[in-house]
Amino acid sequence: MNRMNRSDADRLAHATSLWQHVGRERPAFALPTKAGQESVWDYPRPPRLAADSREVVVMAGSLEIARSRRALRLLETASPPGFYLPKEDVRIDRLVPAGGTSHCEWKGEAAYWSVPLPGGVALDRVAWSYTQPMAPYDALAGHFGFYPQHLECFVDGLRVQPQPGGFYAGWITPEVVGPFKGGPGSGGW
Repeated sequence: MNRMNRSDADRLAHATSLWQHVGRERPAFALPTKAGQESVWDYPRPPRLAADSREVVVMAGSLEIARSRRALRLLETASPPGFYLPKEDVRIDRLVPAGGTSHCEWKGEAAYWSVPLPGGVALDRVAWSYTQPMAPYDALAGHFGFYPQHLECFVDGLRVQPQPGGFYAGWITPEVVGPFKGGPGSGGW
């Protein structure tokens, strides 16, 4: 990852100040962890990227979209990890650009991708990428994230559960405990 300049550090500090929870202490409502588990309330804000060598597979029914052992996990307070897979491990031929963009205060401008299916149907906006992510998330360039709400996503053979709500795309695995941002009443988490 590239080093941050002063304006990047100021931008991140400002974005952090807008959140109630930033990973410094678990709130009273955080669920307890068991051996081998992580609390999403211990993840930092701004988020941290961590390499993950487990096998990650993304499917649309019987159609494989991606398979990787080179994922990056994005760890952010209150959210289950987001998994980003390098384009070399993604079947780019099975993705088509989708309309619209969104802006993340941490990573920058995201472009969306759809998955065309046989019979002329498409899973719309089920993947995204950052062409020019903001510092310090430069490592996400050339990686794709996937919504487990619309695709079957697996980590070491275990199907992940989607993060609550329709906006966030965290992957819930048995190793993470919440509660997780995305459900009713969690907007400020």
